[in-house]
Amino acid sequence: MQTSRFRPLLCLASLSFAGCAAFVPGQPSPAIDAPASWTRLDPAPQAPATAAPAGDLSQWWQRLEDPLLAALVAEALQSSPDLRSAQARLREARARRTVAAAGFFPGVDASATTNRSWPSDQGGGGRRESYDAGFDASWELDIFGRTRQGVAAARADLAAAGANLDATRVTLAAEVATNYIELRTLQARIRIARDNLASQSGTLQLTSWREQAGLASTLEVEQARSNEAQTRAQVPGLETSLAETEHRLEVLLGHAPGTLYARLAAEADLPTAPAGIAVGIPADALRQRPDVRAAERALAAANARLGVARAARYPSFRLSGSIGVEALTAGGLDDDGASRSSLLGGITAPIFEAGRLRAQVEIQDAVREQAGVNYEQAVLAALQDVENALVALSRSLEREAALQTAAGSARVAAELAQQRYSAGLVDFQSVLDTDRSRLSAEDGLAGARADGLRAVIRLYKALGGGWSPTGATSPATRETP
Repeated sequence: MQTSRFRPLLCLASLSFAGCAAFVPGQPSPAIDAPASWTRLDPAPQAPATAAPAGDLSQWWQRLEDPLLAALVAEALQSSPDLRSAQARLREARARRTVAAAGFFPGVDASATTNRSWPSDQGGGGRRESYDAGFDASWELDIFGRTRQGVAAARADLAAAGANLDATRVTLAAEVATNYIELRTLQARIRIARDNLASQSGTLQLTSWREQAGLASTLEVEQARSNEAQTRAQVPGLETSLAETEHRLEVLLGHAPGTLYARLAAEADLPTAPAGIAVGIPADALRQRPDVRAAERALAAANARLGVARAARYPSFRLSGSIGVEALTAGGLDDDGASRSSLLGGITAPIFEAGRLRAQVEIQDAVREQAGVNYEQAVLAALQDVENALVALSRSLEREAALQTAAGSARVAAELAQQRYSAGLVDFQSVLDTDRSRLSAEDGLAGARADGLRAVIRLYKALGGGWSPTGATSPATRETP
């Protein structure tokens, strides 16, 4: 077989590379219109959040100084069902990119056939045989950039899938930390309720003794019993919420409910909030947020698919050819004279499609516009998240400080009321009022401390913490084109 027979095919292939970029619309990167600074950032020197560069936020939960929390987050980042699902979507996007890139190359098939026929009795003659073996190739030339735009869309989808995987990590770490804080808070509230229940049980016993001595009325005894029963009734509801939070945390980690009971049953203090959080400037947060990056890549993919729809309105060029051998006997396939070859070039162009192709362009243009709006919304939502988190953190610390004072005063007032009631200096209503105030203040203080930690978690999540923009968390960012 002679190579010269395929020179026209090679020449036309080389010409296709020169013309493949003839119709490739640009993909403009949308500008991020971010304010110069955060409006809700407290300028005070001792503020919980400062405008200093945020630094590495990839493992922000380590700053809460709770080894069990750190272990739970690390476990979730390894085995969470949400994370495994996002990783599967990334593998799917990578495979789709490979499928799209295959359009740049010709398709080659091998074939081998044998044919045996027996003529009818009237025709005479013996059995006839023929053998054929060869390769068939076909190639659609990317003159107007349809394949190239499809590959660009697939690459953008891959990058978006990688960003969504990072966003899943961010959300997962925040959810694990939030549920852990909720669990520790419920344990603290149960402990407070039981401590108050013990105190109120003592008050009920004291009131019963005073009644027997003729120093208290039956009304006071029943009031003490009602107060103690109301506090006792709070405990089952808190324990139910505690079990539900534990189960929710276990599912986040990919475990069956009940598997973490032994590790979480021992009560512990709430994690320690960091003394200060550096938040940087808004532009830094937008660059850090993987959901913003995913929205930007989705816009790029929509723009590329618009190019695919436009290119579909233009002619398509296809080359097909085959080389092989054919002979009447199997041994004759080795003869030079048995070789065969063919080359075919074809062009197809849409003439009448009843507006279908034009409508496809319109559809993709509308999809691109929607992707642009989604990107704008992602940017605004990111800025809103940080501003809201800054307000929540600042106000929660103020509320915690006020409730700290209230709880301390309520404890002192309850002790004084108990002592004066025992001495007969105040009526029993003062004891009831101070007991209720003490329970409310201590329970509110536990909730305020949890709110402060949740605000810290919320701020880290809003800043995009939980993944490393330069590390190995995003396989898509390391793919070569």
